[in-house]
Amino acid sequence: MFSTRAVGLGPALRQAALRPRNVALRNVILRRTIQTESLPPTAAEQILNQQRLRRPSSPHFTIYQPQLTWVASIANRMTGAALSVLLYGYALAYLVAPTTFDSTHVVEFIAGLPDAVKYAGKVVLAAPFAFHSFNGLRHLGWDVGRFLTIKGVYASGYAVLGATAVGTVALVL
Repeated sequence: MFSTRAVGLGPALRQAALRPRNVALRNVILRRTIQTESLPPTAAEQILNQQRLRRPSSPHFTIYQPQLTWVASIANRMTGAALSVLLYGYALAYLVAPTTFDSTHVVEFIAGLPDAVKYAGKVVLAAPFAFHSFNGLRHLGWDVGRFLTIKGVYASGYAVLGATAVGTVALVL
């Protein structure tokens, strides 16, 4: 094959072999060597699963360096979901057992707890509330077109973190 390319005979030989009068030779040259196999319909899923196992996975966020932008976004969603679950959970508990979860029983229960548990509970409730509130204000700023540059996004992100720290301390005390 190399010699035919060096001399330039490759295209000429292919043309001579594929002319209509050489049908038998053309069929031998153009014949595919792929064999097919008839499989039952259930085998398709197994083949697909094997292909998926060999397929490379796309990059996951665990390989990236944490950045304030996506960490704050994830934290905003998590704090919003946690606060919603807490609110709706308490409301449903009050609907199910109103005499157990009324304000008098809740205040008496919390008054009986040690001070360390009270402050820890306040921090657990105040930090997500403060972060979600201040980050909501940040999003409102974005909605009116403020802080949309990279520098503005990071500045407002650090401002939210600082306000969250101050707001958490203020709410706990």
